[in-house]
Amino acid sequence: MNPTIIQKLSEIFENFPGVGPKTAERFAFFLLKQSPEELQKMINDLEEIKGKVKRCSNCFNISFSDPCEICADTRRNPTLICVVASSQDILPLEKTSEFKGLYHILQGTINAPDGFTPDKLNIRPLIGRVKKFVDQNNNVEVILAFNPTIEGETTSLFLTKLLKQIPVKVTRLARGLPQGSDLQYADEITLSNALKDRREI
Repeated sequence: MNPTIIQKLSEIFENFPGVGPKTAERFAFFLLKQSPEELQKMINDLEEIKGKVKRCSNCFNISFSDPCEICADTRRNPTLICVVASSQDILPLEKTSEFKGLYHILQGTINAPDGFTPDKLNIRPLIGRVKKFVDQNNNVEVILAFNPTIEGETTSLFLTKLLKQIPVKVTRLARGLPQGSDLQYADEITLSNALKDRREI
């Protein structure tokens, strides 16, 4: 087998988060073992996903529809909004079956050295959503669900100051997550308890 082909494919896979050289090489060999029909199906599936994927105009979640499946679900509580950094953070929270409200994806956390200033995040749309519900005389609760990192804490403090001016109830996940850990790696029981025992800021 041509080493150049393996190297080229490996370089592509190494761009994936968490994939090192050895894993990338295994992916490359796996791909080359597939039949032409299976490879074509993979290509077709990727092209279909690329053509259909969009951002929900309400919460900024990745979806095939706008609004997304969660925002369109009338059984969910629209006055309970959980704010997360990315779409990845929604999956572990949904697996707990504990949260019955809606989400808002900031698409990052405040990190000035890396260029993630407040104006680069979806903060203004969040404030607009919250004000809309408050103007309708609804009791709104905003849950801040960020990774327990410096960036997460900075973002929580910034949002709390803004939201308290509206004003609304602002809560955060209970302290059950290890400092510096990611929500996506927390087990369902820990996350479920963190939601149940959330405290007001």
